[in-house]
Amino acid sequence: MSDHDSAENTRSRIARRIFPDGEDPDPRFTLANERTFLSWIRTALAFIGGGIAVEAFTSEIFSTELRATLSIVLMVIGFILASGAAFRWHRIESAMRHKRSLPLPLIVPIVSLASALGAGLLLLVFAGLL
Repeated sequence: MSDHDSAENTRSRIARRIFPDGEDPDPRFTLANERTFLSWIRTALAFIGGGIAVEAFTSEIFSTELRATLSIVLMVIGFILASGAAFRWHRIESAMRHKRSLPLPLIVPIVSLASALGAGLLLLVFAGLL
């Protein structure tokens, strides 16, 4: 039995199913990738929580339609970030396993665009234009 066969047998069935080929990267890089994933999940949860807070606590500030729109937009951004975080984690882990260059972080432009749109929307709301 070769070293590769014994290493394959020590990986769980789900690990072999998600990453069927490639070599295990240095654990430090895998753990750093995991920490980045958790940071994106934390950000996604903040957006989702913000959406819930807008709906629950701003009835005297915003109209019903605006409040619903803001809360839905915030929660959708949170769900997109959470999905993007999982997709990004998998792409990076796969690239490391196959010794390829790391993929570009597509999630960053999404967050930037969402932040710019959100800031613009808040500016319009507080300027009284919405």
